[in-house]
Amino acid sequence: MVRICQPKSRQALVALLLVAATLSSCHAPRGNKMFDPKQVAFTATCNPLFDNQLYPSLILATNQAVPGNLNSQLSTFSLALTAPADNSVLRIVIDSSALNYVTIFQEILPRRGEQYTFNPSIKWKYDVLRAQRTPRAVDLTFTCYINDEEVDLKNLHLTCRTVNECPLSLASDNEVVDLRWLFAAYVNEDHPQIEQILTDILEQGTVGRLSGYQTNRAQDVEEQVFAVWYYALSHGITYSSITCTSNPSPRANVQHIRFFDQVWNSRQANCVDACVFFASILRKIGLKPVIFVEPCHAYLGYYTDRNRKQIALLETTITSWVNFPDLERSLDDDGRLPEAKFEKVKKYLSENEIERYQEGRMTFDQLKFAVARSLFQKASEYDRDTYNANREHFADSNSITYQQLDIELLRKQVQPIN
Repeated sequence: MVRICQPKSRQALVALLLVAATLSSCHAPRGNKMFDPKQVAFTATCNPLFDNQLYPSLILATNQAVPGNLNSQLSTFSLALTAPADNSVLRIVIDSSALNYVTIFQEILPRRGEQYTFNPSIKWKYDVLRAQRTPRAVDLTFTCYINDEEVDLKNLHLTCRTVNECPLSLASDNEVVDLRWLFAAYVNEDHPQIEQILTDILEQGTVGRLSGYQTNRAQDVEEQVFAVWYYALSHGITYSSITCTSNPSPRANVQHIRFFDQVWNSRQANCVDACVFFASILRKIGLKPVIFVEPCHAYLGYYTDRNRKQIALLETTITSWVNFPDLERSLDDDGRLPEAKFEKVKKYLSENEIERYQEGRMTFDQLKFAVARSLFQKASEYDRDTYNANREHFADSNSITYQQLDIELLRKQVQPIN
């Protein structure tokens, strides 16, 4: 507490007023700033490729990328300003929002009058981004300080897309950036549900062990893939083409992709969803899956040897040709299929197998196994012609229309999202 005494003379009063004036001047706000905002010309912009849209899938997939593996053209934000003095200290503060924590970016600007551009890394709330299932608006504020003096601030109004929304390509005024390698982010070999699925696969008895390439025999690898195939058929995964999103950007070509657990729980998948689902399990057991992308379609491949010399193909959407759970629900009291149901599956059986079932010498489980074998064979051959016809395109690293997405190789750049 400040104690004020009455002065005893005019001289004392003048002295007291001088002290008061001095104290007042110490706390008075400075009227003029050292740096002119117009001279600094600070700007904060969202990458034009994104058209003011934030893509959680891209942020989550690349947050652990090896430095240098991703082009700076995919940076979300760009900061630009002109240095107002030699060796000035720049500090940018990005306020917290529903999607990010407070982020501080600091650099030295060596030369006065030179323009500098930076692409800051944001401290995202990754758990929030992973849970993003509907689009939402978000406002970000960027405040610019020079030598601890606040110079300017910029606000950006953005829309955060859903985490299921995968940008396939983004267009600027003079280029198109292909992002279909982002399919690899939806492959999740670490999903906890896979452990139980592997246990169930072994219990079904179609294969003795899931050992990857330990024997390095193509036949053993294909038997493991068939075991996964049979289990997927038994689960009843059907084809469902859900690809559209509400994204309004004319620059973006996007697709809705289901995650591993969404495929499993809904029992629905389109060509990409099914490739992602199978590739997740194959990666978990140590195999090397590849997703082949063609115009309007994708199918699965996998190496049958650890040295990547031979590759096999699998049209995963063929799982929807027969619904085993539906067949099982239609069995009569004797465990037999009604004639109408049998007519739908007997085209996948040999004459001998048809005869055995009709004579009662084949059980329903044996019927399922025989149908699964037949469908696996068809799925392995289904894309062979188109693959052979386009092998040169797949081998061309500059091709956008045809791509060969090797999940193991892409892991240096792309991590699983969910």
